[in-house]
Amino acid sequence: MDIIFIKDLSARGIIGVNASEREKPQEILINIKLFTDTRKVGESDRLEDTVSYRTIAKRVLAHAESIQRYTVEALAEDIAKMCLEETQVQKVVVRVEKPGAARFSKSVGVEIERSKDNSNS
Repeated sequence: MDIIFIKDLSARGIIGVNASEREKPQEILINIKLFTDTRKVGESDRLEDTVSYRTIAKRVLAHAESIQRYTVEALAEDIAKMCLEETQVQKVVVRVEKPGAARFSKSVGVEIERSKDNSNS
């Protein structure tokens, strides 16, 4: 299985449980690995034969910046479901981070793995 990835997609959204986190948008970093077969596009060189990372990135940004989630886990699940709606994506790994959310750390977050067969591996 091949991987198409989106690295360090930066969104600004409302996420968190504390009152201060719900007042104004904060930075959210999103990393996505899309597991698919790229042989067809490798031979044809046609966009319609692959997963459009641009389309997925735009959808993920719009969602992350408009929805107001309490947890990074819930946002990661949303993103995984969106990615798996793509016909060619068989499995996805989503990492959502909140930079500066915990004192003395660069970021905190969650990484989940989901697949179309509903297994978590």
